[in-house]
Amino acid sequence: MENIVASPSKPILANQTILRAESSFGQEDWEPSRVSVENGHPSEPLGTATMSQPSKQDEDARSTTPSVQLSYNLSVSSDERIVEDIADDGDGEPCLEKSLQQATLPPLPSARSRTAQQENAKEEGIVRMHKFSLYETATRYYMVGMDLLDTRFRILKIERAPDSDDLSIAEDDIIYTKREMSQLLDAINDGNKSSGGLKLKCSAWGLLGFIKFTGAYYMLLVTKRSQVAMIGGHYVYQIDGTELVPLTTAASSRHKPEKNLEEARYIGILNNLDLSRSFYFSYSYDITRTLQNNICRERHNLETNPSILPRHEHNSMFVWNNHLLDPATRALKNTDDWCLPIIHGYVDQSALSVYGRLVYITIIARRSRFFAGARFLKRGANDLGYVANDVETEQIVSEMTTTSFHSPGPKLYSNPQYTSYVQHRGSIPLCWTQGNAGVTPKPDIELNLIDPFYSAAALHFNNLFERYGAPVYVLNLIKARERTPRESKLLEEYTNAVNYLNQFLPADKKIIYKAWDMSRAAKSRDQDVIRTLEEIASDIIPKTGFFKNGDNTESGLRLQNGVARTNCIDCLDRTNAAQFVIGKQALGYQLHALGIIEGTVVRYDTDAVNLFTNMWHDHGDSIAIHPETWLRVSKDITTIRSWTLNAKRRTTFF
Repeated sequence: MENIVASPSKPILANQTILRAESSFGQEDWEPSRVSVENGHPSEPLGTATMSQPSKQDEDARSTTPSVQLSYNLSVSSDERIVEDIADDGDGEPCLEKSLQQATLPPLPSARSRTAQQENAKEEGIVRMHKFSLYETATRYYMVGMDLLDTRFRILKIERAPDSDDLSIAEDDIIYTKREMSQLLDAINDGNKSSGGLKLKCSAWGLLGFIKFTGAYYMLLVTKRSQVAMIGGHYVYQIDGTELVPLTTAASSRHKPEKNLEEARYIGILNNLDLSRSFYFSYSYDITRTLQNNICRERHNLETNPSILPRHEHNSMFVWNNHLLDPATRALKNTDDWCLPIIHGYVDQSALSVYGRLVYITIIARRSRFFAGARFLKRGANDLGYVANDVETEQIVSEMTTTSFHSPGPKLYSNPQYTSYVQHRGSIPLCWTQGNAGVTPKPDIELNLIDPFYSAAALHFNNLFERYGAPVYVLNLIKARERTPRESKLLEEYTNAVNYLNQFLPADKKIIYKAWDMSRAAKSRDQDVIRTLEEIASDIIPKTGFFKNGDNTESGLRLQNGVARTNCIDCLDRTNAAQFVIGKQALGYQLHALGIIEGTVVRYDTDAVNLFTNMWHDHGDSIAIHPETWLRVSKDITTIRSWTLNAKRRTTFF
C-alpha cells in the first residue's frame, strides 16, 4: 500500500486574474457618475432609476453573470491620485480608505466623452467588483466598487429615502480609473459641503442584498471574510462579519429601531441568524452547483457560442440570500457585478502528500433553503416535494500540478486532474411530523397524510432525477423493529412509496432501495457495521459513477449519473456515518483515477483516511444546526473509530 502522508494546509495561491463579463449599457443620464470629469467637476446632471418593491416567488431562479479568466495589464501613471484600496494582504476587516483627504487634483489630460466611455465599457466588459467602499452624504450613499487589481472602478448611487416604499438605485455603467474615481468623489464632496460633505461610512468585501421590514430598506454588507478553499484558481471565502446599513437619513429619527418596536423586533430576528457561521461565497466560482455541472456548462457554451459570454443561473435552491437579492435584481442591470450569492453548509480543503505529489481534498456541503428549519420543527416533505434537512455534499479530489480548470493547449475546461463525487441526504419524503412539546427524549412520530399516490415523494424523486440523473440509490437507515413503533411506521410507508413509484419508471431508471437497521446492527455482536457499510458503498459507486474531467472519454472523461440518497430520522448521526464510508470508498476511486494509487481501496489505518475522517467530522458538526446535534455527530464519529478498530481485529477485509 502506498505511503500516504496527510498534512492540513491552507489552499494554495494562484495567479491573480481579472474577471470580465458581458453586459448591455443603458442610455439614461447620471448625476454625478455617468459623466465626463473635467477640472474636477461633473459635466452632466444625473437621473435615478426607481424600483417598486419586489414580489417574487421563492423558487425563481436568478440570472448570473458568468466569469472567465482573462488577463490584461493596465498601467496607472505615478502622478495620479489613487483611491486607497482595501488591504489585500489579509482577509479580515478591510482597511478604511483615505480618499477623503481632499486635495486639489490636476485636470485630466483629455476628458473622455460619455459615448467613448460607454463604447470602451462595451468592448472591455463589465468587471465584477471584489471590494467596496461605502460613502455617505446627507441624502445619499455612494458605493464604490473595485476589481481584483484595484485598477477599475465603478459606482452606485443609493437614495436614503426613509419615507419611500421603493428602493432607488442608480447604476453607472462606466468603468473608471483610480484617478477618475478620485476626481469624481472630490466633485461629489464639493457639491455637498453645505450639508456636511462626503464621508466614508465603511469598507466591505461584498454586498449581500437589500431587505425591508416595516420602514426603510437596509443593505447587508460583508465586512470580514476568510479564505477556506481554492478550486481551479477560484477562491472560496467564509463570511466572518457583516453589517446592516439602514437607508435612512440622520434626520429621520422616527425610523430608528428604538422608536419603532415592530422594526426592532424584526431586526432582532435577522440578527439571530449568525451569518459568520457556515456561510460561504465566491466571486468567480459558482458554489451553488457541482464541479461537473459547472465544467459541463462552460464546455457546452464553448461548443455552441464560443464568442459569447454566457449568462448563467445560480441554483436558487442553495442561494440563502435569495430574497435579499430580489430588490437588487429589479434595480440593477448587472446584479452579479455587485451582489454575491451565498450558500449555507460547509467548505473545507486539506492537502495530501503522496510521494511528493500534492493532492487536495475539498468538501463542499450545500444546504437547501427550501423547507429548511430546526430539528423536530421540520420533518418529511412539503407539498412541493422539498424535504427537510436537504444537504448536497460534494468531495473534490484534485492534483494541483496546475490550478486552472484548463489543460495545456487549446482545450479549455479539460484539465484531467480534477475529480468529484456527490452525495445527497434528506428527510424521508413523506408527510410526517414529530412532536416537540414536553421533555420526551423520543417524541412520537405521526403520519399526517396517507396519500395513495405518494405525490410528495414523486415530486421529490423527480427533482433528484433532474439534478443528478439515474439511478437514485436510496439507503434507508431507520429502525425496523421497536417495542413502541416510531421509526418503523415510516419504514413500511417509505418502502411502499418506492415500490409504487418504481412501477412507472423504466427498468434501467428504477429507484434502488436498500433498507438497513443500522442502529440494531451497531448493538449486535454478530454484525460488522463498517464491513456492511463498505459492501453497500462498493455497490453504490459503480452504479452512480463519479466525475473525472478530461477532453473526451478516450482521455479519461467520466461523468457521474445518479446519486446515493441517505437518510435516518434526523439525517445526522447514522447518515453522517454512512456518507463517510461511501465518501471514503469514492476517495479510493478518485485517487486511482488520478494515478495516485494502483487499486481503488484506501485502508483505514492511513493518514489519508484519518484526515478524511476529521473533515467529515467537521462536516457533520457544521450542517447540524443545534448544539445538541453537534454532540450526537461527534459521538458518532468516535463510534465509527471504535467500530473500525474492532473490525480490524476480526477481519483483514481492509
